[in-house]
Amino acid sequence: MSDNKDSRFTESLLTFLAGAATGFILGILFAPASGKETRRKLKQQIEKGQELAREGYEKLAREAEKGARVAKEKAEEGIEAIKEFLEKKKGEYVRKEPEFPEDLDTEK
Repeated sequence: MSDNKDSRFTESLLTFLAGAATGFILGILFAPASGKETRRKLKQQIEKGQELAREGYEKLAREAEKGARVAKEKAEEGIEAIKEFLEKKKGEYVRKEPEFPEDLDTEK
């Protein structure tokens, strides 16, 4: 469930960032101002968009790192459980007496 929630969050964040960047650029391009003023505003908005993208990336990286850490811990727990199970089965197998036919000479 957590993975689904994280992926929805990631998709929402990326969609928001893409929409914000598109809105900034379109708003500035169609604004009635001189070319110099438009370029200055466009540069400012691009810098703001880059800042938003960097912040979003950093947040996603932290979340991914946390998710990887949790996955590693769960994998280690699973490996430990498998080792314990195998040791238990190994002990049970060693304790069993082998089953041999009563007369080994008849098999030759």
